[in-house]
Amino acid sequence: MIETLIPAQARAGEAFGPDGAAVLYPEEAALVAAAPNERREEFTTVRGCARRALAALGLPPAPVLPGKRNAPRWPAGVVGSMTHCAGYRAAVLARDTDLMAVGIDAELHRPLPRGVLESTALPRELAWVRTPPTGAAPLHRDRLLFSAKEAVYKTWYPLVGTELDFEDAVVAFREDGPDGAPGGGGPAGGRGGGARTGSFRARVLRPGTAPDGHPLTALAGRWIVHRGLIVTAITVPVRRPAAATAPEGVGDPGPGR
Repeated sequence: MIETLIPAQARAGEAFGPDGAAVLYPEEAALVAAAPNERREEFTTVRGCARRALAALGLPPAPVLPGKRNAPRWPAGVVGSMTHCAGYRAAVLARDTDLMAVGIDAELHRPLPRGVLESTALPRELAWVRTPPTGAAPLHRDRLLFSAKEAVYKTWYPLVGTELDFEDAVVAFREDGPDGAPGGGGPAGGRGGGARTGSFRARVLRPGTAPDGHPLTALAGRWIVHRGLIVTAITVPVRRPAAATAPEGVGDPGPGR
């Protein structure tokens, strides 16, 4: 699922159940030694996903330990994000020469508990959530909004180093059309099984500065609803220096070419 949401530079690992082959490093195992079995399983499986993503990048396996604010500490030169919910675990990683940050989130596709929407949504977002969605397949917009805001936070904090509250970003959504093109309202073609997909853009109301010194005011992501799950993903590409302009007449292919 999540590979449909990320660019070619990123690598993903995902699991829809326990990964019996995943093994923890001693320092990881110590963190969940007293945890319930379910917590140990999700902790172990999501790290198995992360190590598969590392391998896909051509990198050796490594422990994944929590850092400040529980943000994962990745090997040098790597950025990434992990997520888990009932029946799903995933990790997305990339080299920091390709992407500056990644943020992913997964949720069960069901309505939010009572009162959560009102505490997390801004007025414009509430209006969108309460507008009946088009298309035959169900779409719990409240949970989609919540997942997108979680992805925003998980992208923003490692990138900028400051925390965001739910009211610090306003998110707008688009749904792909039947052919997979933006702007439609039905199940996306080519996804199979009635998946719904689309994009979102988060405008950050408390802007920050990216590590490259550029102001950061918005984040863009993709979403998918499939198999009873909502998955959202944000990736922030590395800004490449603009190519130098060639002197007049140099490298000019000439008219009609």
